[in-house]
Amino acid sequence: MSAILLLIIGLGAMAAGYFIYSRFLAKVIFKLDDKFKTPAHEFEDGVDFVPTNKFVLWGHHFTSVAGAAPIVGPAIAVIWGWLPAFLWVTIGTIFFAGIHDFGAIWASVRNKAKSVGTLTGEVVSNRTRSIFMIVIFLVLLMVNGVFGVVIAKLLINNPGSVVPVWGAIAVALVIGQLIYRAKMSLPIVSLLGVTALYFLIYIGPSVPVALPEQVMGMSDNAAWILILFAYAAVASLLPVWMLLQPRDYINGLQLFVGLIALYAAVLIGNPTVVAPMINNNLPADTPSMIPLLFVTIACGAISGFHGLVASGTTSKQLNRESDARFVGYFGATGEGALALAAIIAGTAGFASLADWQAVYTAFGQGGVLAFVNGGATILSQGTGMDAAVAGTMLTVMAALFAGTTMDTGLRLQRYIFQEWGEIYDIKWMAKAAPATLLSVGSCLLLAFGAGGADGSGGLLIWPLFGTTNQLLAGLTLLVVTVMLVRRGSPTIYALVPLIFLLSMTLYALLLQLKGFYLKSDWFLFGLDLVVLVAAVLVTLECTATLRRVKREKKAEAGNA
Repeated sequence: MSAILLLIIGLGAMAAGYFIYSRFLAKVIFKLDDKFKTPAHEFEDGVDFVPTNKFVLWGHHFTSVAGAAPIVGPAIAVIWGWLPAFLWVTIGTIFFAGIHDFGAIWASVRNKAKSVGTLTGEVVSNRTRSIFMIVIFLVLLMVNGVFGVVIAKLLINNPGSVVPVWGAIAVALVIGQLIYRAKMSLPIVSLLGVTALYFLIYIGPSVPVALPEQVMGMSDNAAWILILFAYAAVASLLPVWMLLQPRDYINGLQLFVGLIALYAAVLIGNPTVVAPMINNNLPADTPSMIPLLFVTIACGAISGFHGLVASGTTSKQLNRESDARFVGYFGATGEGALALAAIIAGTAGFASLADWQAVYTAFGQGGVLAFVNGGATILSQGTGMDAAVAGTMLTVMAALFAGTTMDTGLRLQRYIFQEWGEIYDIKWMAKAAPATLLSVGSCLLLAFGAGGADGSGGLLIWPLFGTTNQLLAGLTLLVVTVMLVRRGSPTIYALVPLIFLLSMTLYALLLQLKGFYLKSDWFLFGLDLVVLVAAVLVTLECTATLRRVKREKKAEAGNA
């Protein structure tokens, strides 16, 4: 089968979702109003609350939520065959991720840019908020801990990516100054930034940088992890306009350039999808596709982490309420396009079915390497690009996106500690610097406390990320649904994705619980049990609230 068919159907469906369905959501469901004063204007402080051009904000939101997850998940999930992954990414982007991301921004903006965790206390109950924020903290801990390991390994395995990855930070700092200080035209700044970034990608393989195997008694992996968290700590304290916004924006542009190049190579080279449509020859110990498909592919279909970014940083920068459609829904569409590229690279970037099977020997195989190697093959064959340059470009793409997610993730974790400080009246914790130290300290405790001297402890709890993350997405949709009921808007468009997602997630948690028990992995068994109990409690609380609000609305209508 030709990969062109997947490309045209997938992108065509997502485009229709944005131009038709998101417009319906904006007008009929959320009823966006540009007369409403957004928190970016109401609380403008030049640090976290900054009214932002919607294109720049889209870049921040998109690259913060994307990370490496929309590459890793789909490139692993094709082990069940290309069709299930393709359908979930396409349908999930249009009907699940779109309303989730869009709705999370809208809900937060309508409530003074409060995070979805804090918002739960007002919409549902304080007890639910406490449980919900623990789940949020676990998700952020997993994301930050694992992405530190992922980026470190990418830098070690491809020394040619070091210069462009770190050079992108310098480019972003300059862009921030040009946009906000020099007031330079955005198209010109964009062109300069993308040109500089791709120049760094081009020269990267010529100036490889590698740390010694031992750095002050640490492995190179541990040293990179410490460097990355030191950078993320500083970045999380800087004003968003100085580094976070421009870094995310320019990364978003370079991703689209990379995607256009990859998609052009597909159209020119017409590679064949060698992976089976439905894989009936699964490796031993491969878990059941249902429900694991729906938690393996999170980012790229629907992901709870998006709700954290939408209500944590994006809502504080929204200039006009109508911008939420472009930033939220189109941001989800962009991530769906990236996930589609990962599916094509992971199924059509191989010479034969035997070559594909040699990589997918067990569940969990593929991932970033399948994307980089498969994508580089498609680029080199379709456009004639040097394979080493193509590989570096895709590696840098993955590393930069993981880095921007880590930047935003640590800032969000800092917000969680600050919110806890405000909720429980711990004044020192409510300040930015101590909250940042607590955030970094908790991540490093996981990395080195659980992972030893190598610093790879984030991988220890990663098996629970998919279910915990999707649980968070379901609970975010619950909050949005309750707000829609109170507003008198139709709820079916949020309620159907919510019920499906919570059902699949709870089912997956139970299956994982059984698996950890059979393996005698008592640490993950206990953590899974905590998440499962939290899921049930929060679901019951939110369901009771939803019923109560509906009764109240009916009573009000009857009285009227």
